[in-house]
Amino acid sequence: MAPPDTGNPADVNAITHEHTHENKPEHRPEPDFEHLLRVYWEDTDAGGVVFYANYLKFFERARTEWLRHLGVQQQALRDSTGAIFVVSDTQVRYLAPARLDDQLRITVVLQTRGTASMTLAQQAWRGNTLLAQGQIRIGCVDAGTFRPRRIPTAVTDTLPPATPHNPAPRP
Repeated sequence: MAPPDTGNPADVNAITHEHTHENKPEHRPEPDFEHLLRVYWEDTDAGGVVFYANYLKFFERARTEWLRHLGVQQQALRDSTGAIFVVSDTQVRYLAPARLDDQLRITVVLQTRGTASMTLAQQAWRGNTLLAQGQIRIGCVDAGTFRPRRIPTAVTDTLPPATPHNPAPRP
């Protein structure tokens, strides 16, 4: 839920952008995790909107914070088990632009979980407007050889249940 509009022009909720429609998916279950971030100049392109590839960075930050929230520190995981996560596949659909100073909410939902990989549904929201949605597959590999390996139990024991066919966490 977005914080109430305070009337302060610096409040991201007081900033409005004209849109022809809001992108509201039909099915909106709760996300497993949400990460808030602000759009800075470095995130935008010459047109003044977030450069498309930066959504992948936003999704990466949210996945990292999701793992941290679950108690998984990635450097400590590498040091203790030799395991690291790598992105093996991405699909992103862009629906509306984000602009300078927008506050975005990036969601994470675990869709599938295998022995060596997992698929996550991720979305970028500005208020109730869905800006981008993606499906990211991450694999667990040995840090030295980059060969697939089982996800350590220290990670799997903390994961929420998978929610298949869950493309749209609610705004």
